[in-house]
Amino acid sequence: MEYFVSQSSIVRKIWGKADTVLFIFAGSAAEFALNKAVDWLYFTGRLPNNPLDRLFSTVAYARLIIFSEMEAANTAIDQIKAIHTAVETKRNAQIPAWAYRDVLFMLIDCSIRSYEVLERKLTELEKAEVFEVFVRVGSRMGIAGLPCTYNQWVIMRKEHLQQDLLNSDFTAHLYAQYKKHLGFLRYQLLRQVQVLIVPPNVRGLLSLGNTPFLSPVLWLYKLSSLVKLDSYLRDLILPSAYKVQVKSLNQESFNN
Repeated sequence: MEYFVSQSSIVRKIWGKADTVLFIFAGSAAEFALNKAVDWLYFTGRLPNNPLDRLFSTVAYARLIIFSEMEAANTAIDQIKAIHTAVETKRNAQIPAWAYRDVLFMLIDCSIRSYEVLERKLTELEKAEVFEVFVRVGSRMGIAGLPCTYNQWVIMRKEHLQQDLLNSDFTAHLYAQYKKHLGFLRYQLLRQVQVLIVPPNVRGLLSLGNTPFLSPVLWLYKLSSLVKLDSYLRDLILPSAYKVQVKSLNQESFNN
């Protein structure tokens, strides 16, 4: 049986644990808000109306691809492409290739950063493996201008972070929606997770600060996982409406 991502791949380890996926979620929330093409996400209304659902949807598609057989994964990628094509048709315009690349690059970077914060440093080969998986997704979608190697991606990622991010009215509105849907305390927690994992210029644009006040809590959270209390702590920091969805992010739940 051929899978889109090898069963022994580091990508499955990264995306097979709810904690890591939630950190990827937090990093994505930051960059979505800053991207100069965020108006495309506002066009459908899904992102501003319920940003948590929209971001969970993105995560769900990524996990479906990562843990599926080749044919099912390719079908999911084709569905993603069809959804975007339909939006382009309705707006009578095309989503820029750089905007597609931005999201792909964001998922690569957030995957690496989140795992390294929560688990351990990745080797260069492991980072290249993360890159290779997501570039195959992009190639299937027909995204133009993708890098051929991990080293090329590192250079392009830096360029995209400098060129394609902007703190705009969309940013302020989207963060207001995050606060509305999460509540004050969970919203502050989201921002603290972002301090830990987003690139420096993203921290600057969002005025997140450079001090990770969450570090002691993160140490306690890691310790709690050793005695199986992490799920209880996770429930405390997430809206009850999303507890089932978050529990399903663990690989064993996905495979059942």
